[in-house]
Amino acid sequence: MKIKRLNRDLWGFQHYPYYQMDMDNEMFQGFVSVIMLTDGEQFFWDFEKAGKVPVTGGGMVWLQLIPKGKKRLITAMFKPAEEREKDYSVSVWYVDVIEKYIYDSDGVAVYWDKYLDVMATPQGDIRIDDKDELDEAYQQNDLTKVQYEEALDECDAIISEMFTDLKKTEENCLAILHEAMKMIENREYKLKLNV
Repeated sequence: MKIKRLNRDLWGFQHYPYYQMDMDNEMFQGFVSVIMLTDGEQFFWDFEKAGKVPVTGGGMVWLQLIPKGKKRLITAMFKPAEEREKDYSVSVWYVDVIEKYIYDSDGVAVYWDKYLDVMATPQGDIRIDDKDELDEAYQQNDLTKVQYEEALDECDAIISEMFTDLKKTEENCLAILHEAMKMIENREYKLKLNV
């Protein structure tokens, strides 16, 4: 399994504000981090229903969530909303199936990536990615049978729990983002980097 840092420093995000915190309220229990993309050119992914959707670029915000008791890392990539009544709207969700997460020696959360990913858009696209990598890791004994089956089960759970009601999932993610922004404003985060 690959070990990755949640501040995405290997993605070239080293100049962006990164915050991480724990949240425990009625809307979410678990790990939360926020990356504010303060500048940079837009980069797009293509989907059948949504067309080209931005994943990076100035003005975007990435909300990363690891729900308590789940083996997933949810990244909700927000773009500035076109509707006046909203400040942000989800551009795309990218959900990594993970084994676990811990904190690195410098306090940044790191996770064990179990290869399999689910991508979805508010327009109804759902794409399972890197199943071939999961299969290969299992065939090469990098994953046990139990880990392999758990990854497949988690993938199914992500789709059924998050992407059967896309509007509700977007509303929940936006509410969590607003709460995280309040926590950042009130300095209720555990770690702040790259500012």
